[in-house]
Amino acid sequence: MNTRRNFIKTSAFASAALLVNKLDAAESEKFANDFKTKVVKPIVLSTWNFGLKANEAAWEILNKNGKALDAVEAGVKIPEGDPAERSVGYGGRPDRDGHVTLDACIMDENANIGSVACLEFIKHPISVARAVMEKTPHVMLVGEGALQFALSQGFIKENLLVDESEKEWKEWLKTNNYKPVVNIENHDTIGMIALDANGDLSGACTTSGMAFKMHGRVGDSPIIGAGLYVDNEIGAATATGHGEEVIRIAGCHLVVELMRQGKTPEQACKEAVARVVKLTANRKKNLKDIQVGFIALNKKGEYGSFCVQSGFNYAVYDASGNRLIDAGFHLK
Repeated sequence: MNTRRNFIKTSAFASAALLVNKLDAAESEKFANDFKTKVVKPIVLSTWNFGLKANEAAWEILNKNGKALDAVEAGVKIPEGDPAERSVGYGGRPDRDGHVTLDACIMDENANIGSVACLEFIKHPISVARAVMEKTPHVMLVGEGALQFALSQGFIKENLLVDESEKEWKEWLKTNNYKPVVNIENHDTIGMIALDANGDLSGACTTSGMAFKMHGRVGDSPIIGAGLYVDNEIGAATATGHGEEVIRIAGCHLVVELMRQGKTPEQACKEAVARVVKLTANRKKNLKDIQVGFIALNKKGEYGSFCVQSGFNYAVYDASGNRLIDAGFHLK
């Protein structure tokens, strides 16, 4: 009797276990299928209104199944090479001593990184940053050393101080008043993050920094974890605005880690901005004098943004086209 009863019990348990396993397998398959259908790729995001043109160059690569790394480099080179853009690359405003100094960094899906800071005379610092990543044992070169390396790699030395920037600098010298104005240009740093058709993420960030800054000043843009961060398992983020405030919270690394905890890209950006706001209050600084904006992208192709105060926008290009989006903001 006991043997028969045990046999019935064992059979029942086996049947139940088989049913659970089938359900688990079905749920797993459903989740996998849902994930596949919901992933938006390729997709590229970039900061400010000049991101629209930058996105077009990146999309040409992404739409042909190209790598995100190649796309972000090609994309940010558009504003870098435009003398009419006054805050990136060629045409960037000088520091208080009349030097145009450029900062940039790049990061790929394998956590390979390259960066340059206080680089003069080279139109495309993002490409120098990539060369640092791919051709040296280091991750950052600065100043004269960065220039020497760039020249050794065949980059051309050029005068980056365009006439209009020089006129503005000479006018500024009459007062020597250094007080950065929020959103005055509707762009400053260009940061770009992309997810390619293979599901890999990369990012790039480049700037000439704040106009009339102290010579040697470096903001967040060339600093991995501050102005840019990429984790190919989770997502990517880049920042714009007052670099000192972004550095203070290791902003883009924070945004990616918040996404790792399950927050959406917008929620992660919003919480990072809240940290900026809190620290600004703790330091008894006026929040109206500060602008910081973040954009973020996760592995599903979901994206979002948030900033301290109104005026920041970002460009998104995917299968639905290229468009400019106004970011949500804290200061009402």
